[in-house]
Amino acid sequence: MAGHKDSPGLKSNLDVDYVIHYKIPPSKPEATEAEASFVQLVDALTSVGFATEVRDGGKSSLLVFVKIASEKLLRDQVYRYRLQDWLYGVRAAAPNQDLAKYFEDEPVTEAERLRLAYLLITKPKNEGGAGVTPKVGQWKYVASVFPLHDHDFNRQWIKQWSTKYYLNDDDINQIRDRFGERVAFYFAFLQSYFAFLLFPAAFGFGAWLVLGQFSWFYAVVNCLWSVVFFEHWKAKEVDLAVRWGVRGVSKIQHPRPQFKFEREAQDPVTGEIIKVYSPFKRLSRQLLQIPFALACVVVLGGLILGCFSIEIFITEVYTGPFKQYLTFLPTIILTIFMPTFSTLLTRLAERLTEIENYETRDSHQASFVQKIFVLNFITSYLGIFLTAFVYVPFGQILVPYLDFFQATAQKFTTEGKALPTKSWEINPDRLTKQIIYFTVTAQVVNFATEVIVPYAKRRVTKTVEKVSELSDKNGSSIKDVPEEHAFLKRVRDEAELDQYDVTVDYREMVIQFGYLSLFSVIWPLTACSFLVNNWVEARSDAMKIAISCQRPIPWRADSIGPWLNSLGFLSWFGSVTSAAIVFLFKDKSGPNGHPRDITGWALLLSILFSEHLYLVVQLVVRGIVQKLDNPGLQKERAERFAMRKQLLEQTFGQDISDEAHGPGNSGGEKITREALEEEARLLSVKGAIGQEQQFWQRQRGAGETIQIGRHLIEEISTANQTKAKK
Repeated sequence: MAGHKDSPGLKSNLDVDYVIHYKIPPSKPEATEAEASFVQLVDALTSVGFATEVRDGGKSSLLVFVKIASEKLLRDQVYRYRLQDWLYGVRAAAPNQDLAKYFEDEPVTEAERLRLAYLLITKPKNEGGAGVTPKVGQWKYVASVFPLHDHDFNRQWIKQWSTKYYLNDDDINQIRDRFGERVAFYFAFLQSYFAFLLFPAAFGFGAWLVLGQFSWFYAVVNCLWSVVFFEHWKAKEVDLAVRWGVRGVSKIQHPRPQFKFEREAQDPVTGEIIKVYSPFKRLSRQLLQIPFALACVVVLGGLILGCFSIEIFITEVYTGPFKQYLTFLPTIILTIFMPTFSTLLTRLAERLTEIENYETRDSHQASFVQKIFVLNFITSYLGIFLTAFVYVPFGQILVPYLDFFQATAQKFTTEGKALPTKSWEINPDRLTKQIIYFTVTAQVVNFATEVIVPYAKRRVTKTVEKVSELSDKNGSSIKDVPEEHAFLKRVRDEAELDQYDVTVDYREMVIQFGYLSLFSVIWPLTACSFLVNNWVEARSDAMKIAISCQRPIPWRADSIGPWLNSLGFLSWFGSVTSAAIVFLFKDKSGPNGHPRDITGWALLLSILFSEHLYLVVQLVVRGIVQKLDNPGLQKERAERFAMRKQLLEQTFGQDISDEAHGPGNSGGEKITREALEEEARLLSVKGAIGQEQQFWQRQRGAGETIQIGRHLIEEISTANQTKAKK
């Protein structure tokens, strides 16, 4: 990033709120349809109060720049949404009706402006928005809607974090003001988790030196730690939500444009007309999650079990030629088929979530996360479960069934010559090696695939594009205004970036927590590895947002969402697996393949005792944490009640209370040529016009934007037809 320090394209976003990347299809009939849809797009945006500019986006596309045209419209939106927050119990205090003083005391953050602008773009027209939903219906040619990165901030952000050992509240608040609470909650969770890892890392190192593997004392302490961390984070979520003014914001649900209702009915509580979908029909579709989970177990579990068996046969039974190469066969099979099957099952999960037809984005996301967690639980932990609870206890019984692989391999040997094998014995180090792989090697591989590979891929893509531009003899290079060229080049690059999905990062951290909670008793140094990894992870995720992805929409959140339930499950399940592993491996080598050496009732008793101890400790820790937080929460409730009572007395019967009762409360200001000319006249009186004003005055109003956009579409369509003929 340092190389772009003085680049003029990175100095300013020219007051752009959002960029709409609009694709132009190659065929003439579709291009005509895209042109008509473009006119509707600009009309829809200007009707709700956006100023628009259009530029050539390259690669048969347009870039439509939008910004909220007036500060009055922005302040009206902010005031109404903040008042709505208060009425829904999100804010403790009602907004002051003296707007000048109110916005001076509580100014609009960049994240708040961008969030409200995005809602104004995407909300349905009957709720006061433009109704633009990318890639859906009439907006199928809208590839994406994204805000522009603030590269000065990104540069300082990466530089500051790369020189700090520990992130503080100011760092997290800075993320919240730029990227919204949803992203800020992830980094807050990551930092809290990192701080809590200091204890299990130090204790685990001591246990590794003194206690060794499979220590019951380490298992008890690790389970206690997971309980304390889980309950601490639940309290930390509430504290952050209160400080950020978003506690309870999940009650204000944003509707999904893809929701398909069956009928309209009157809400018995509010009297409003609402869209209804049969809960029984949704329940019948939710039950499909059961066969989905079974499909995941059969497909992924079968693949892992097959590779597991092949690996045991090759590494521990087979002694023939090419063994040093054949040992890589299971890894190759998993590398080829696991991503393919995971992708197919993820698409199936997306499809199942779609047909469940949720009204709101949050409920849709929660259902999808549940399915993804099942997928990742199987792919991440099944191999270790097979080793700990199948290979070691039942190895002597199951290994004879591996003769199938021996019979298959025998077909490739010289006739009459026996396949060279050796007598099989339990490998006591296998379980430890697996844990080391998943907690060290896999973390390094994940870092490479998440940061290094995408960066290298972009560099190669840019190089190829430059070469193709130099070899292009048609002269179809984009002709920009010189003073805008650097800026537009940067915007075109950002339009090609992937969208940032915080769910991917949450998934990675939750699965990592599972390794620590479920299996660290096998290798006590697990937390040490994760401590180092997570310091790097926070910085690499920051770089991913700043460099590798489009700037995320600054959505609000009051927690880490459905991932909290996943954390709770893994914390509880850790008490079960740790007790079982300690019991089975109490003599370090385990049952050595003879299940008769396992005392079933004693194993069951140890599991039940560990689980009940976990539940008791959880209740105690939860009670202590709640008592610590209660005074502050009571004060918050008292202030909220007093302010609500006061505001209702002041505004009872006034229109302003009606305007803030629901999400559909926005309108727009009509942008006219006269208004823009008057604005230009006032600017000329003030003095020299800056680059931002020049950018937004090149096209006078929606009519001129439409005219230039249609001309660009015609040029792109003609170029596409010319290429098609060649």
